[in-house]
Amino acid sequence: MTIKQKKEIIAAVSALLEKMIPIEDECPAITMSKPALPEMLTIKECAALVSGLTEHTVRMLVKQGKVKYIRCGEGARGKILVSKDSLLKYLGAVCA
Repeated sequence: MTIKQKKEIIAAVSALLEKMIPIEDECPAITMSKPALPEMLTIKECAALVSGLTEHTVRMLVKQGKVKYIRCGEGARGKILVSKDSLLKYLGAVCA
């Protein structure tokens, strides 16, 4: 069998396979969404968000570890940012 005959057979088989199996021209696009970042509030914003909630109370919730927070800035004097979802979930559980 010559190389020309082998190429003809391969071409014929490829043509039959293309008829049997539809080939998509474009691959489906894979979209990746960014993870949703939590909304963070300052102590003052937390107190303003819920009526009757004071800045002192929010600071106590942070100190007791009852709400999720991060401290931005240098050392122990950095600004405290509280997770809005965590605060509302805690208050919803306590007030329910």
